[in-house]
Amino acid sequence: MAWFAGYMKGMVITMIRKILDNKLIIRRIFLMMVDIVIIIVSNLMGLLLRFDLSPEKIDSKFLNSVWSYMPLNVILTIIIFYIFRMYHSLWRYAGIVEMQNAFSACILASIIQLAGLLILELPVPRSYYFLYGGTLLALTVGSRFTYRYLRSLTRRKVNSSAGDVKLEKIMIIGGGNAANSLIKEIVTSEHVKNMVVKCIIDDDPEKQGNYVHGIKIVGTRYNILDMASHYDIDTIMIAMPSVSRKTISEIVEICKETSCELKILPGMYQFMNGEVSVSKLRSVEVEDLLGREPIRVDLDSIMGYVKGKVILVTGGGGSIGSELCRQIASHEPKQLVIFDIYENNAYEIQQELLKKYPKLNLVVLIGSVRNTSRINYVFKTYKPNIIYHAAAHKHVPLMEVSPNEAVKNNVLGTWKTVQAADLYGAEKFVLISTDKAVNPTNVMGATKRICEMIVQTYNNRSKTEFVAVRFGNVLGSNGSVIPLFKKQIASGGPVTVTHPDIIRYFMTIPEAVSLVLQAGAYAKGGEIFILDMGEPVKILTLAENLIRLSGYRPYDDIDIEFTGLRPGEKLYEELLMEEEGLQDTENKMIHIGKPIEIDERTFLRQLEEIQQMCLAEPEGIRKVIKEIVPTYEPKKIGK
Repeated sequence: MAWFAGYMKGMVITMIRKILDNKLIIRRIFLMMVDIVIIIVSNLMGLLLRFDLSPEKIDSKFLNSVWSYMPLNVILTIIIFYIFRMYHSLWRYAGIVEMQNAFSACILASIIQLAGLLILELPVPRSYYFLYGGTLLALTVGSRFTYRYLRSLTRRKVNSSAGDVKLEKIMIIGGGNAANSLIKEIVTSEHVKNMVVKCIIDDDPEKQGNYVHGIKIVGTRYNILDMASHYDIDTIMIAMPSVSRKTISEIVEICKETSCELKILPGMYQFMNGEVSVSKLRSVEVEDLLGREPIRVDLDSIMGYVKGKVILVTGGGGSIGSELCRQIASHEPKQLVIFDIYENNAYEIQQELLKKYPKLNLVVLIGSVRNTSRINYVFKTYKPNIIYHAAAHKHVPLMEVSPNEAVKNNVLGTWKTVQAADLYGAEKFVLISTDKAVNPTNVMGATKRICEMIVQTYNNRSKTEFVAVRFGNVLGSNGSVIPLFKKQIASGGPVTVTHPDIIRYFMTIPEAVSLVLQAGAYAKGGEIFILDMGEPVKILTLAENLIRLSGYRPYDDIDIEFTGLRPGEKLYEELLMEEEGLQDTENKMIHIGKPIEIDERTFLRQLEEIQQMCLAEPEGIRKVIKEIVPTYEPKKIGK
């Protein structure tokens, strides 16, 4: 028996240690002890208040009644408090819900006390019930919020005594619920240190002069510059998740005139999900300055055509190709085959998809679309139902000095892939094209126009539905201006712009890809889908904005140099040729260009000729391209 007693003793000691080590349990026990004291004090204060705080006036029978019922009252009240989660809340973050719970718990406890005293026939003054309930509520709520207030004071003292650590001065734009949540976290959270909110900006005239968590609303957007200077603001946080992208763009334009760092809450969905916090803030990006709402496509409603199908993405490691893979992977394909010549890109998207979609049937293959045997092997082995052809050379100046490579990869690579899709009975083939294919002035654009012609030609002679999707520049893609500008700014400048008047259409990569996928759903064969890119953006303005968003002043801190138009470059891009008509689809962002009549026999003969020519690395490849694409107007370049 001695060993059993020793064993039980050890178990009890272990349990006590676990309890003592659990800070949450200790906190709950402490709160319960505080509440027991509050209940006792409330009972006595109810009588004292009834008799004008004169203990000698209290009738002994009233006092005996209260003392007799006290143990039962304490037990029942603690149970009620527990049911209403008074010991589960983090009171340093307490808000309206915690207040409601405390109020409800105290009212119910008072009602039960009244019922108990009446049932047990314990006499007390009638006013006692109300005085007890009011005192209980005041002390219970007061104790919780006093704790919160003391923690806030302690945190502020720690911050103010931080020595050499500089406090980051914050301006909040927005006086709504999101701003309220953000300010509360900054003021109360232990995880947000060395920050102090100095002022709030809100355009609502009724809010001016009011306070949110003790922080004054000092003006509208038109006061941002003055207030930023007055309070010596370091960081401006835009907490307006429900306003339009146009409004955000207008406010950012004002904020750019300050030297403050800009942060923004991404969107309304995060507020709805209760995800408003300092950690969710991000830097303001160029996308925020486009002045339009982001394009949203309900892919779930239209992506049924990829479910249960074998999908092949050529160039699947590139900017567009990898995003295609991401969005396709989330819609349950039977198998996703990624084909790319660059093993590093392919490896990166492979690892990303395997981590995010462990059940995805993923195959990653290395090879070139220029290799007939390799591309035929892929089709014969995996028999893809749908092909997204994103493999291409797309860098305009580089293709100008290596036109043969542009033809080999873009034209012949597309031709071989199209032939394989036809031979092995693919259902759908979607070519990723470009606005540079319209009236091209460069080799890259001309080769992509030939790719469109290949797709249209084979659609007329194949059971496979061949289509093309044409769009402009995508923000952040490999070789685009945004990554280049960021590198130039990081190195101290200068930022290089080819021409002060050059303009381009822009879309984010996810936006472009979602529209490509939707166009694939609309495809019946032979269409050239044209994505609505919105209003064009001046590249010079883009460069200036990016410099400001990086915390610098254009031309002063970071210079901008004009280098002249690059070989084959236009001042502006077109999305439609004059010969092409425009037909609408169900999505207002997607249009269909009417196919231009092509002499297919002549065109196929020209393809055979250009294929033979490329073997010999000819000098006059541009002349042949011009014969195939009459709208191609090559520009002279130096050697």
